[in-house]
Amino acid sequence: MARSRALVATRQQLEAQRRIQAMIAREAPLPEILAATCRMLEGQLPGAICSIMLADAEKPVLRLASGESLPQAYREAVQEVGIGPGLGACGSCAHSRELVVSEDIANDAGWRGFRTVAVAAGLRACWSYPLLARDDRLLGTFATYYRQPAGPAEDELEMVRKAAGLVALAVERHADRRSLWESEQRYRSLFAYNPDAVFSLDRRGHFVTANASCASITGYPLEEILGSHFERFLAPEDVERIQAHFERTMAGEPSHYPLTIVDQESGKRQLELTNLPVVVDGKVQGVYGIAKDVTQRQENETRLRLLERSVEASVNGVLIADATRADLPVVYANPAFQRMTGYDREDVLGRNCRFLQGEETDPAAIEQIRRHLAEWREVHVTLCNYRKDGTPFWNDLYISPVRNEAGAVTHFVGVQHDISAHKAYEARLAYHASHDVLTGLANRAMLEDRLSHDFALAQREGRLLAVLFIDLDEFKPINDSLGHAVGDQLLVEASRRLASAMRPGDTLARLGGDEFVALLPDLHHHEQALDVAERLLPLLARPYRVDDHELHLTGSIGIAVSGEGADEPMALIQQADMAMYRAKQQGRNAYQWFTPEVMTQLGERVALRNELQGAIETEAFELHYQPLLDRAGRVASVEALLRWPHPERGYISPAVFIPLAEDTGQIIPISRWVLQRACRDMRALAKAGQGELPVAVNLSPLQFHRSNFLASLRQTLAETGLPARQLALELTEGVLMDDTEGAIDILHALRGMGIAVAIDDFGTGFSSLSYLKHLPIHTIKIDRSFVDEVTRSRDDEAIIQGILSMAHHLDLEVVAEGIECEAQHRLLMAHGCDRFQGFHFARPMPLDWLVAFLDERAPTLL
Repeated sequence: MARSRALVATRQQLEAQRRIQAMIAREAPLPEILAATCRMLEGQLPGAICSIMLADAEKPVLRLASGESLPQAYREAVQEVGIGPGLGACGSCAHSRELVVSEDIANDAGWRGFRTVAVAAGLRACWSYPLLARDDRLLGTFATYYRQPAGPAEDELEMVRKAAGLVALAVERHADRRSLWESEQRYRSLFAYNPDAVFSLDRRGHFVTANASCASITGYPLEEILGSHFERFLAPEDVERIQAHFERTMAGEPSHYPLTIVDQESGKRQLELTNLPVVVDGKVQGVYGIAKDVTQRQENETRLRLLERSVEASVNGVLIADATRADLPVVYANPAFQRMTGYDREDVLGRNCRFLQGEETDPAAIEQIRRHLAEWREVHVTLCNYRKDGTPFWNDLYISPVRNEAGAVTHFVGVQHDISAHKAYEARLAYHASHDVLTGLANRAMLEDRLSHDFALAQREGRLLAVLFIDLDEFKPINDSLGHAVGDQLLVEASRRLASAMRPGDTLARLGGDEFVALLPDLHHHEQALDVAERLLPLLARPYRVDDHELHLTGSIGIAVSGEGADEPMALIQQADMAMYRAKQQGRNAYQWFTPEVMTQLGERVALRNELQGAIETEAFELHYQPLLDRAGRVASVEALLRWPHPERGYISPAVFIPLAEDTGQIIPISRWVLQRACRDMRALAKAGQGELPVAVNLSPLQFHRSNFLASLRQTLAETGLPARQLALELTEGVLMDDTEGAIDILHALRGMGIAVAIDDFGTGFSSLSYLKHLPIHTIKIDRSFVDEVTRSRDDEAIIQGILSMAHHLDLEVVAEGIECEAQHRLLMAHGCDRFQGFHFARPMPLDWLVAFLDERAPTLL
């Protein structure tokens, strides 16, 4: 009886398996097959509750595919299960790809996260068997649950193994069918939506299939194309050549060749055709064709060749300069220019056109060119230029900007002599690769992509992402003084040093200029970012050898870490940038963590900058004037001092807003307003009967070194009518040390105009006395730091005596500023000081107060 029952059971099992196999063979829906398999095994194993989970194709998780007998609450809890050790029987089974048996779920440590819901659902045991494909790829798991603790016997395990094999077969067959269906859809999409003409020909050359692009290119409807021989669309002279290509492809050899066809309107279309043999069971049954319409491209190439040839053959000299790079380097010079100037093309490329200028070149014409180019406007001038052998020639020059499709200027075209034959070249937008051209580091686009990825990963895995914003200190002076070639080599070496400190998974990018950003993903604690920053600073500070120069620079680093107020990736860049700015404020060659205080301070700075811009636009400033007295006690001149009456904060100290204006460039319009207002006020004093009172105006370094400074100064004097002899300009020593030779040239030009120059805060800078004797200046002003202690410090008194003696031997006038008491005045008088300024005599005052002050003292003006 036992053997009979066993045979019956075996027969029933085989019959159930055959039913499942029949469902697989007739391609029944996968959910039905999975449910039937679960029911089959539940019938074979009394008390068993079966479920099937399938592996997700994109994420390392299992998803419940079948398990109707599972309790509802448990089924909802295990809709998605992670793959890994300790993630229940199924998650662990998928991870190890081996059978996992949990005989007692309530006491199994591997059921964390699922134990409570399983026990609550009355499930006490689970056997999970892996579902593997033929190539050992994980398909999912087959789980058998029991409501009491239990382990599998060998025959039970064999039943589970057979059921799992059926499920694996069904899942793999389903995946194969799905892959075949998707492949067919892709092929159809490639055929139907291809912008090129795609078609097939039979063995005799008749069209069997053709996509919509065939109709678009030829102009014939598809119903006329299909069944037609390809000769119908060829020019007669091409039939023999194309037939040879067709026969070569029918012999099994692909071919690619140009082709001219005649469309429905008898127009000719230029195509590039690729023929491929259609091989079925090893025999060529026809020809596939892919035709690209290159008619427009060939017309463009022909037109471009004509334009290039016309410029090459032109009798006019033609130059093209790159407007997207500093100093406008020449990128093209035609033969006529070479014949005209004697310079070979290699002598010209990469240089600015100023090498053609000489001593007879009109500065006004050069200034006109610079002004128009800065405004992206056309300009036409006639000026004297010089050939390579030094002989001069007159150049009737026409310069025109070239704009891209977005309207931005990319190049300037200069035509010499023949301005009527102007040719404009349109530049194509440069292809923006993912890496910086100069350093080979990631560029901004790649940085943003990596940042988004690393930020999401850090949030998902609970790790930290650090962003380091690195800015090279004092790079611009090196770049400006030694040239961009040296600056570029310096950037390359700095980037190499930075890259050497990065881990394999880190990202180092160059944002532009001397700014770099490092992404440090997968950090466990903040100190790891700090370690990197502390390694980078000494690396950057090591001396650099570029050509014959030994250069020194440092870096300032801002650090921001995810999870500290950054809700989106780009916020980390902004935070690190703000922290870097704070590091620069603290003396450079340092790093600074981002904190809310940094954001607050920079927010105040931004607010002050915006308010300052509003004051510039509304001219909401005041000029106060502080008198300077001569040795006889008369008002000899006044100094114009800027004041900003803020509508809410009251008067804001110049020590607060002037440095901000210097940093932002707002000092330029402010300085322009100060100069114009001071000149107008002095003219108003003269008309009021106060005589020609000299006025001193402080100059900012930015204003002094601007290329149009002298021209702007002449224009201001002309517009206001103030005599040049009535104006004095005050400069600090630091202004003169920056490009000393150029500064001396400007000072000589000021002397030629009749404008006096004073050196302010003398003694606090680092000026070389050897330069002082060559400076065409009139006055030096002793800094108030020496005057403060002159009556109590013999050292300060000795320094002042030395300055006075040196200045008088150089025929310079000396002004002492910051005099607060009579004792200081008497001592400076005794040592021979020429003029005196300070609160002891008068505070800075508005113009109407100055008029009253002058009337009261009835000065004799110098």
